[in-house]
Order: sequence, then structure tokens, then C-alpha cells
Amino acid sequence: MTQLSLATVLAESARKYPDKIAVIDSLTTERITYKDLWQQTLAYAGGLDINPGDVVAVQIPNLADFPRVYYAVLAAGGTIVPMHLLLTPEENAYVLKDSGAKLLVAHSSQLENAVAAAKLADVPVVSVGPAVPGIDRLEEAGKKPLRTYVSREAEDVAVVFYTSGTTGKPKGALLTHLNLVMNTMVNVFDIHDLNDDDIVMGCLPLFHTFGQTVGMNGTFRLGGTIVLMARFTGEAAIQLMVRENVTIFHGVPTMYIGLLEAAAKADQLPRLRLCVSGGASLPVAVLEKFNEAFGATIYEGYGLSETSPTATTNQPAFGAKPGTIGHPIWGVEVEIARPEIDERIELMDDGELGEIVIRGHNVFAGYLNNPAATAEAMVDGWFRTGDLGTKDADGFITIVDRKKDLVIRGGFNVYPREVEEALARHPAVLQVAVIGVPDPVHGEEICAVVVPDPGGITADELIEWSREKLGKHKYPRQIRFAEQLPLGPSFKVLKRELRKTYGAESGQ
Repeated sequence: MTQLSLATVLAESARKYPDKIAVIDSLTTERITYKDLWQQTLAYAGGLDINPGDVVAVQIPNLADFPRVYYAVLAAGGTIVPMHLLLTPEENAYVLKDSGAKLLVAHSSQLENAVAAAKLADVPVVSVGPAVPGIDRLEEAGKKPLRTYVSREAEDVAVVFYTSGTTGKPKGALLTHLNLVMNTMVNVFDIHDLNDDDIVMGCLPLFHTFGQTVGMNGTFRLGGTIVLMARFTGEAAIQLMVRENVTIFHGVPTMYIGLLEAAAKADQLPRLRLCVSGGASLPVAVLEKFNEAFGATIYEGYGLSETSPTATTNQPAFGAKPGTIGHPIWGVEVEIARPEIDERIELMDDGELGEIVIRGHNVFAGYLNNPAATAEAMVDGWFRTGDLGTKDADGFITIVDRKKDLVIRGGFNVYPREVEEALARHPAVLQVAVIGVPDPVHGEEICAVVVPDPGGITADELIEWSREKLGKHKYPRQIRFAEQLPLGPSFKVLKRELRKTYGAESGQ
């Protein structure tokens, strides 16, 4: 049996870079060295009082306590369930029950929600951060720190990520130590030119797979410094990046849009060496505007909770192509398969549109307590993503859309992504999401929900604009204006919420 623990990522950097700053916590202003972070982690691990294999849920914002508790659970041999910070106590109670959590560790700022959820699920709670009467604090457990981390098997589960459950209840994706160590290593050593002097902006939620693997684990494996930001706004992020000389930014498209808006008002912009986008499709117009404003190229990548997360990215070795998600990462295969065949994987030729399928060291060990969903997702050794895309002759992969976001108007397939790209180029459009709404004549009609520039634009003007740029069956007949788009815990636009709101309107 091969022994491997994700805790090694921090333990080894503490040995190699003891006096380097590992974490800058922008809220508490703490600056913590690798040696201190590891010592604090081992002290927390001693206080957890868990057995190897026990499941511990973690409900902590982007503060230094997140890595302390995260690596403490791993060091004690436990399995982590990161809790989304925007869910209701009922939703969190479901995750606690389904995962079989033995304990919930919550930051004191989250205790109201955490205690309510834990009560419903009958799970004990301990807190970190400022003391709150009546709740035990992990810092005061009074137990002996661990001397080192508990060893685990490479195929043991390290983290259970609950997918956002676009249909039905969320599913727990089981990620092994091998999955997460390999994804961390490949992200750091095989894709971009990174070094231990890099200072990484940590504003992606750490409970989410992108922020956790690419941001936190990647930075620690490298021996770099991560600057944690608990609440993202474009303005505050720019100020923080300038102050701390941040060189690397990881974000989702809504964050890049926020930075662009704030850049117009900023006195000074950070000098970013590398920017990475994931989590949702990045409109090419945003990529171009960002490059112009910040003088930095955004490398767009792609992944899912079930793939640790990184599966593909634009990378210097192959060149970058805007509008694509680049090439598969080292040791991972990404292909296009026939979407209509469920029981086997039939690969398609270059240029053909089909379902994106993935196999490699990054693919999860299945869904917790859900063999039917696992069997549906894992076919012939490939993971079916539910995303539609193409692969060109040079190996670049392009996502066309989610299988379930496809709009069928009058018998024609319309991919919202293509309509969004066209509308995003209009100077008065800050953000746009396109959905299908019920229509008595065409079955579905194209509806664009737009966050406009305060300068003002009418629905008719936007319809006319898109009419010139899109085929007859593709341009939106309905434009709805909104002050903001509904975002999920990982800053993705929630199209199901938009369908609920605007679909009901059009169905009347």
C-alpha cells in the first residue's frame, strides 16, 4: 500500500521554508510563517480528538484559520467536508448528515448558521476565532499537539466536495489524497512558470475546489505566499494587491468583471505576472479588456469538483487561444464523446460537437452513498462532465455550453454561451446571462438578462445589436434588465434562479 497525505503539502514547506511568510490574513492583519502555521496546525490537530477516517466539516471564511483547520484535520488523518458559507442551516444540515460528519469546526463569525445546522443534524460544534460564550474553542482544547501527521493510503478520501446540486440534492464527490496531491503538483510544476517568490491573491472561496487546490494548496506546495481576502470587491482587491505586491491572481469571470469596473477608478493597478480564470466561461470581450487595462494575459482553464479540479487550461507550452479552455494538463486525457449514447463512450472526430469526457489521476473516486450517480458519471473509465464542447485539430478544447443549458428554439439548438459572447461586446453591457424561457410558439424563447452600464440602453437597441451579429434563430427576443445576477457560493451565475424568475414571467 502506498502512503500519501495531502498534509505533506504544508509539512514539507514548513521544513524547507520555515521563516517565509505562508499566509497574510488581510482581515486580522496576521502574517504567518510556514514554521508557525505548521506548529499551529499540529496544535489544532491534537485538539480535534478524532480517529483516522473520521469526517470533519469545516465552516470558515478566507481567514488564516481555514488552512490551520484544513491541514489539522488532514494531519489527524481525518476527511474534510468544506461547508459553503452561503447555504441555509437546512441545506448545511443535509451535508452534515449525508457525509456522516463527526464534528463541525466553525469560525465564530459563522456560528449562528453552524449551530443551527449542527442541531438539526445532531453533530457537535467547536469554534475557532474570537471566543463565543457556550461554545468550546479548538484553541483551548488543552491537548498535546501532534508530533507529525498521521499517514494515510494514497486512495483514502481526503476531501468530500458537495456539488451545487443543480438537479435535486447535492452529491458528495470523493477526492483522494492522490487526486489532490497530483492536481496540486501538476498545477504548480507543469503548466505555468511559477516560483517561490510569487505572491498569490486568495480571494476565491477556500471552501470551493478552485480556491482550495489551485490557490491554497498550490501556493503552499510552491513555498509562495497567499494573501487571504474574506470578502471580494474589485476596489478592495486592487488596493490589497497593490499593497502586498501580488503577482498571481486566480478568479472566476465575475471577479475579472469586478476588477475591470474598479480599475477605471483606481489610482494604481497591481503588476500581475499571471492570471488564471476558471469556474465558468470567460467572455472573450472581458479577457481583451482586462489585458488592455492590466497588461496581463488571463489563461482560461476548466475543471470540476469531480476532477480535483483542473482538467485543462491554456498553457504556454501549447500557446493560448482566447475563447478556449486550452489543452489537458499533464497525465490527463480530455476527449469529446457522443452525448446521446449513455451506456458507453464513443469518441468523436476533431471539430465535432459532443460531451466533454475526462480520465486521469484527477478523476474522483465516486459519489458518497450514491452508486447510481457514480455509475452514470463514470463510463468505460471516463468521467462524463455534462458539458458540450469541441476539440480542434491543434488540440484546443472549447466549451460550447452545459448540456442542460441548451435552448431549443423552434427545433434549432441555441447555445447561450454564443449569445452571451455577442452581447458582452456591447459597450453598455457589464454582465449578461442567457436562458431559455417557455414560449407557446417556439417551445423556448431566448431571453438575455443584462446588468447594464448606468449610461443607459434600451431593450430594443440590444435586440437590434444582437440581430446583426447572430443567426435568425439565435438572437434574443427578450431582454430583461437586472441590477445584479444571482451568484452561487463559488461566484457562478445561477441560471436555474434566472429561469425560475424570468421563465415564470414569460409563461404567464
